[in-house]
Amino acid sequence: MIVIRTPGRLSVRLHPRVLAVGAVCLLLTVGVGVLAVGHGEYPMSPADVLRTLTGGGSAAEEFIVTQLRLPRLVTGLAVGTALGLAGAVFQALVRNPLGSPDVLGFTQGAATGALVVVAVGGSSAALAGSAALGGVVTGLLIYLIAWRRGVHGYRLVLVGIGMSAILTGVNGYLMTRVPLMSASRAMLWLTGSLDGRGWSDAVPLLVALVVLVPALLACAPALRMTELGDDAASGLGVSVHRMRMLLLAGAVLLVALSAAAAGPVPFVALTAPHLARRLTRAPGVTLLPAALIGALIIVVADQVALRALPGQLPVGVVTGVIGGGYLVWLLATERRAGRL
Repeated sequence: MIVIRTPGRLSVRLHPRVLAVGAVCLLLTVGVGVLAVGHGEYPMSPADVLRTLTGGGSAAEEFIVTQLRLPRLVTGLAVGTALGLAGAVFQALVRNPLGSPDVLGFTQGAATGALVVVAVGGSSAALAGSAALGGVVTGLLIYLIAWRRGVHGYRLVLVGIGMSAILTGVNGYLMTRVPLMSASRAMLWLTGSLDGRGWSDAVPLLVALVVLVPALLACAPALRMTELGDDAASGLGVSVHRMRMLLLAGAVLLVALSAAAAGPVPFVALTAPHLARRLTRAPGVTLLPAALIGALIIVVADQVALRALPGQLPVGVVTGVIGGGYLVWLLATERRAGRL
């Protein structure tokens, strides 16, 4: 571990393995991203892609890269980063390795908001806004119901699972009330897809990431102290309930905006923090590695959906298969180790 001390009272601890894992994930993400931008009916080599991104391409290449392919890539990167970071926050808050937006009902709330717009024949812009609003309102309801002299992990999990079951039933009913064409459109969105994504889909989430990523990372030391117990953390000067409220609000907002940008992409928020802990072997929460791994998962899954399988599948299908397989493997491993 490397400790960097500033002239003031602030010190920063850097784990070499965490830095190495983060660097490798970042390089892999950039490499896969360059290949993704070059893939299509008009193929481009990595050198052509890099030349176009630096302003040296032709007018046709600039249009293809900046207007058609780059928005899809940037949206996927933003969604993966947001889900990986939010998943790590949720798992740390509830102290449960299965704590994720998929389990706790937040993605179902976003889906409910989107289905309401589909049922009334709203536009795509209204669908995205309603999905974000549905996720935020669901998060607020779960927080209020779980509140009892503060919010503790087990109550948040129980209330979230109950809310998820309720909203799943509501979403099923809404699907039966929409026309067939609208139901097909809604089903594609509910699976999680990056098809046809433009800059208007990516910008709101990018703005949120610029604001929330530094804020959530700044709360990481206090979040690590809560692993000692609420009483010990309070004795060390941490305002536990306030910190949980701020972290929960930031994570819910990231999940809601991710769903608005690409639909409720499953299992990324669950898988990325697990992989971050296993790869870094670092104590405590691993927010930044989880965010980088989440971005890498989305970009790789999107390329698998486009290239390795017949037809163009939504990215949510691939992440669901990968995440579900990883979850089964994790449970089997834990069982063999005697921890289940």
